[in-house]
Amino acid sequence: MQENTQPGTTVTQPMIQEFFNRYPEEAARSLCVLSAGEALLHLQTVSAEIAARIISSFPGDAVEALFPDMDEPFFQSVFAIIEPDRAATLLSRVNADEAEKFLLLLPPKRACEIKELMDYPPETAGKLMDPRVALFTRDMTVEETLAKIRTLSNRRIIDVCVIDENEHLVGTVPLQDIAVSMPETHLEELFHKQPLSINLMAPRDEIVEILEFHKLTTLPVVDMEGRLKGIIRYDALIAAAQEDTASNMQKMFGAGKDERALSTPFFAIKKRLPWLEINLATAFLAAAVVGVFEDTIAKITALAVFLPVVAGQSGNTGSQSLAVVMRGLALREIRPGHWWKVAKKEMIVGAFNGTIVAITTALIAYLWMGSSGLSIVIGIAMILSMVIAAFSGAVIPVILKTIGFDPAQSSSIILTTVTDVAGFLSFLGLAKMLSEMLNIG
Repeated sequence: MQENTQPGTTVTQPMIQEFFNRYPEEAARSLCVLSAGEALLHLQTVSAEIAARIISSFPGDAVEALFPDMDEPFFQSVFAIIEPDRAATLLSRVNADEAEKFLLLLPPKRACEIKELMDYPPETAGKLMDPRVALFTRDMTVEETLAKIRTLSNRRIIDVCVIDENEHLVGTVPLQDIAVSMPETHLEELFHKQPLSINLMAPRDEIVEILEFHKLTTLPVVDMEGRLKGIIRYDALIAAAQEDTASNMQKMFGAGKDERALSTPFFAIKKRLPWLEINLATAFLAAAVVGVFEDTIAKITALAVFLPVVAGQSGNTGSQSLAVVMRGLALREIRPGHWWKVAKKEMIVGAFNGTIVAITTALIAYLWMGSSGLSIVIGIAMILSMVIAAFSGAVIPVILKTIGFDPAQSSSIILTTVTDVAGFLSFLGLAKMLSEMLNIG
């Protein structure tokens, strides 16, 4: 806008107001090229309704520059009118403390409505994203794009997000491609069609999946209508992956996913004790199986020596299968419908490994106890228990996921029970059936 259209010039003021009223989007584009102070001077000369329409049409990164110079009465009058979802998008451009101060200027009901829209659920893309993403339109040239990037020296820009007039994400362009293109080239000629993006409410495991498969440095975040809301940067993606892994590890061992190393003792007890009690119940189930064969163990005491060996190997086999399947479920490499294919593969692996381990164990048993019968029994039991353990490690997390339970939270305890019972039953059951062969001297 030229000097003769500055606010306060009564002859041109009606023309400015008419222009602002009829063409808010064009007015927003005109004001964007001015300094924040100049833009606010013009906005303060029109009604709050018109100012609200124009500010709603501002690109998010342009509004960000207005907030430091925006006085309280003007903010109150404008943000009392702007649609709550748009107000939330604009306010998310400033840091949390500043946004809180601005919200305190609004009526409590209005402020609460906007704040709810700004607060995304934990472990979602909206929570992880940085809403202060620089916006570039498809009709901008390389020269204009680089000029704008130079003004954003405090931002890390790796990929340029290209939007249309309604802020829908239409493409992304690597900064390197822009740097080597001719100055007059438009972004529309450079951006990748159908850019990879993620919804605001997408869970963290979906973010980790995209990170795993696409090796991204940045990930745009959009709402249900495809409007660009923010960007998740590589460091946030890595943090999400690490948090997801750490959380699953804690849950697999019966510790709450929210527990931290410096959590209070009471909090840790509350999270761990219930699972310890459940584990105790399952341990007694395994002990009951051993009790069934009490007479056999009393006659052949050497069996007690090898019980931990069989149970330990089957437990390790089951844990290996469980870890692989848990990863597959978390990264969506497999679905519940793949259960038989996965189980068959794990049983083959369990049978092969079990055979090799059984030969080694049988040889040790023969050299130690001098009983060929015991060697045969423990060898067969080792193969049976490891195949059952491999199958269980594959299907237990799939079953839990299918019926709506968190496999990371419950799988390991159920698997421990299954592998112990399978190991004890196979070993002691065979020993009882073939007791006449166990000539231990």
